[in-house]
Amino acid sequence: MNNEARIDKWLWAARIFKTRTIAAAACKKGQVSMKGAQLKASRTIKAGDVVDVRKPPVTYSFRVLQPIEKRVGAKLLPDILENITPPEQYELLEMNKISGFIGRAKGTGRPTKKDRRNLDDFQNDIPEFFGDFDFDMGDDDEDEVEE
Repeated sequence: MNNEARIDKWLWAARIFKTRTIAAAACKKGQVSMKGAQLKASRTIKAGDVVDVRKPPVTYSFRVLQPIEKRVGAKLLPDILENITPPEQYELLEMNKISGFIGRAKGTGRPTKKDRRNLDDFQNDIPEFFGDFDFDMGDDDEDEVEE
């Protein structure tokens, strides 16, 4: 067994990215780093290296246990990598899921039908503050009492 592997092949083989092309593109965009340095797709890794993969809004961290270049079954992943992502990153991901359409990036276009329905549901849950409010404040009643 080889003790080194290309980072793009390892990311694909470890099922972090669906295709090797996507893994290489992530490296090119600077989304894959090790010890703070961005990695090129051709960079080799070895056992014990810690690789950070940024998939906005979360940065995942993986410890390489076995540098492989051929894809394996999902059941064998614990032998290939160790997920050492801090819990704060998963909390950030959960917060992003909860916020949903509110954190919409500028220029992403119109909300989808699902987004619109969620927005309508959200707006319907807010009580109308001035719907049944009496603005009279009872000033007329006080005048009648004094007479």
